[in-house]
Amino acid sequence: MLLLALLAVGRGGAASVVLPVVIAALALTVTVWALFHARRQRIAYEARLTAWAGERAAQAERLRIARELHDIVSHGLGLITVRASAARYPGAGDDSPAALSDIERIGRQTTTELRRMLNVLRDSTGTTAPLLPAESLHDLPAIIASAERAGPTVTLRLGEIDDISSGAQLMVCSIVREALTNTARHAGPTGADVHVRRDGDWVVASVWDEGPVDGWTPHPGAGHGIEGLTERVAAIGGTFRAEHVDNGFRVTARIPEARTS
Repeated sequence: MLLLALLAVGRGGAASVVLPVVIAALALTVTVWALFHARRQRIAYEARLTAWAGERAAQAERLRIARELHDIVSHGLGLITVRASAARYPGAGDDSPAALSDIERIGRQTTTELRRMLNVLRDSTGTTAPLLPAESLHDLPAIIASAERAGPTVTLRLGEIDDISSGAQLMVCSIVREALTNTARHAGPTGADVHVRRDGDWVVASVWDEGPVDGWTPHPGAGHGIEGLTERVAAIGGTFRAEHVDNGFRVTARIPEARTS
């Protein structure tokens, strides 16, 4: 339309001078408006994207805290229950003093861990809460000793496992602890075997037991432990399998881990 107006006025008269200026001003105005509108849309989009990312991060943090609380409560209270049951098991003998000592120790440790977690949740100053050192394969004997106090007799076998990353070591410790806790709950003072080895670029952690002993009453938990381990292992590209084998139960995790050069 503006082009038709230019053709209509021709080359003469004041309109031929004013109209191009008006057209240029309108074009500039439209361009500025378009740039402003595009920038406003981009700012709104980035704000929505930031809010979405923040929500995802908050969800991930809530899930992490929920898992830690589950580990603290499930392992602590579960071991207390199982230790009390193991002391009452007919083949345990007079184990009451040792059982009470273990129950007190586990109760104190669980309470300490819960207080630490609650302090982290209550901290609104943005300061970093004290961190505990990450578990490594060197902690496996202590994890197994704690499980054995609840009843099972555990054999540990370690293959060629040099140069394993700290993340893989932490995952192995979580798997062994959860599996042995389940063994103590479901099978009582039975025999169990823990095997950690390499298989190429994988770390394989297997835990299996011989099944419930005669007269043992299972003490099932909430059922989220195996599910949580499955999710954690899958999140790093590994596989997790839990299955009944003969009279017992076995869990096997394959954790990706390339050798360091």
